[in-house]
Amino acid sequence: MAPKKLSPQGEWFVDASGRKVILRGVNLGGDTKVPFPNGGTQFPTDFSDHKEVSFVGRPFPLSEAEIHFTRLKKWGFNVLRLLTTWEAVEHKGPNQYDEDYLNYFTEIVRLAGEYGFYVFVDFHQDVWSRMTGGDGAPGWIFETLGIDYRKLSEADAAIVMQRAYDYKRPGIRQEENYPTMCWSQNYRYAGNAILWTLFFGGKDFAPNFLINGKNVQDYLQGHYLGCMKQIAERVKDFDFVLGFDSLNEPGKGFIGRAMNDRGLIDKDEDPAKPGLGWSPIDALFSSHGHSIDLPYLTLKVWRGGFVPTKTVTVNKNKVSIWSPESPGDPFQLEGAYTITKDGTPFIEKNDYFQKVNGRTIDFDGDYLIPFMRTVGETIQEIRKDWMVFIEREATDAFSNPRLNGVVPKLSVNAAHWYDTLTLLFKKFLYPIAIDTLTKRPVFGRSGIEGMYVRQLTQIKNTADSVPGKIPSLIGEFGIPFDLEGGKAYKEWNKGNRTPKIWKRHVMALDAMYNAMDHLFLSNTLWNYTASNENDLMVGDGWNQEDLSIFSKDQIIPGSDPDVYGGGGRAIEGFCRPYAAFTQGTPLKMKYNLDNREFRLEWNSDLSIKEPCIIKVPKFVYPNGVQVVLSNAEKISEIDGELLVKGNGGKASLILKPL
Repeated sequence: MAPKKLSPQGEWFVDASGRKVILRGVNLGGDTKVPFPNGGTQFPTDFSDHKEVSFVGRPFPLSEAEIHFTRLKKWGFNVLRLLTTWEAVEHKGPNQYDEDYLNYFTEIVRLAGEYGFYVFVDFHQDVWSRMTGGDGAPGWIFETLGIDYRKLSEADAAIVMQRAYDYKRPGIRQEENYPTMCWSQNYRYAGNAILWTLFFGGKDFAPNFLINGKNVQDYLQGHYLGCMKQIAERVKDFDFVLGFDSLNEPGKGFIGRAMNDRGLIDKDEDPAKPGLGWSPIDALFSSHGHSIDLPYLTLKVWRGGFVPTKTVTVNKNKVSIWSPESPGDPFQLEGAYTITKDGTPFIEKNDYFQKVNGRTIDFDGDYLIPFMRTVGETIQEIRKDWMVFIEREATDAFSNPRLNGVVPKLSVNAAHWYDTLTLLFKKFLYPIAIDTLTKRPVFGRSGIEGMYVRQLTQIKNTADSVPGKIPSLIGEFGIPFDLEGGKAYKEWNKGNRTPKIWKRHVMALDAMYNAMDHLFLSNTLWNYTASNENDLMVGDGWNQEDLSIFSKDQIIPGSDPDVYGGGGRAIEGFCRPYAAFTQGTPLKMKYNLDNREFRLEWNSDLSIKEPCIIKVPKFVYPNGVQVVLSNAEKISEIDGELLVKGNGGKASLILKPL
């Protein structure tokens, strides 16, 4: 049965009866970024078919929906961050919407509700598009802007796995061709930075760049929002649809950066990052077919971060990304820089992307938050009670938690959070880890959990900068499952199918969920990928990422879907009891994985007529559960849910396995 509507109230989600709600779910799914069935980055492509692709079948074919939704429900999840992309809806060309996909997506949403899930829709992107090494925007955008997407990789204007990886040697990491997690460096490359600057700041930084009589910013945002409207119109009658993400992990482009800033100085508000040290002038000059030398940054722990270690020559073949018929680079045309007679760039305005009409700009306040408000107005025109799950640039949410602007009505702080070192190096650092906030070591399980609590508190505090507060939901967190070169997969292939092969993964996930419980944080784990494979080249089907809690390679025929052998990985790490609905306000929630004991304390409110609902997955309590109550009574226990009601004032509950 589809769940009933929720609304934000201060820092909580609440239902119609007034119960406080904790949402625990997954991102569905990691391969939804790419076309079906063979659009994953494990397949080489020149993207020439970008107008003919189809995303029908992502996150899974309708014929497989029952088994996937059943598995997720049995694990105790109650919400899905359901991915779609601008490209999935509008890949054929401007205003040419893929009706087959829209019908398919609507049916996936409807089925999710039937299985009891709340849904919020995530218009996903990473580093702009598939053609620039990620996913999101359709390919025709480049043609409209006068950029030849076929030249982006060749000109070193983007790192693209399908153009860099040697597919004659499949199934392995190729650090020399396509280093681990290098896709994220694309934000500084020309292919990304130009597009993001135009998307958010076209009116200020390219005022004369018009498409069909509209400024490029209005044109790009208009098409993005047009696709959002197409989905919104189709799902508006489903009460269990909570709302929409504003835009996954938006990029800033050049906005806020000095023309000559290569990002070599490590600042708290703008940390130095690995890879090539592109400045805006480097990226723009190189995009016209010029070869340049750039510093390359590498992590040096004893020097406290990423520092230049070598020089790399980029665009050796002197390839321009601009089409011959294109008027050219809009920022050059606006006078930000010129090319001298001897063919070198001359910066006319070093603060071109930092000041507008003499005023220093702020990316969030001047561009991102007004865009979020436009998203809110767009979807709330279709359904006024929809929430806007707002996201800032990925590192800003972590390093600078204040929201500098008036957020949309019914906002949710949906920031992302990862243990950065685990993510980047595919190793869970235990028993000694490094806190990336303080740059200091932490020790043991309690030290790591404490670090996670501090980091998540900082993100949750973002909501404090909004008058009256807003709820927080960690939109993404998780771990790579190919830790230590896919060690668990090697064990699996040797015939070791015991849960022990996931010991490190379970430890990491347990610490993360314990920190979330401490703060009563809602969250959606990244991710569940139906097509996932135990292959270092494939993983989630996108840029060698492998964070899926499910893999078809973990299926042993005849197994129940929610237990080992049913496709799950490290199940103890994420399948756990929690208070989904609380009759009053939760005071303490704690789960001990070692003895599977769960404790909940809450201030029970007798004016709330509906009981608490505690998720008690059968995987955790296969032989049943012993319930110990104080100042509360048990109502029922059915289908993985325990219903209890407090008698007014402080009440508590302890669960133990039978």
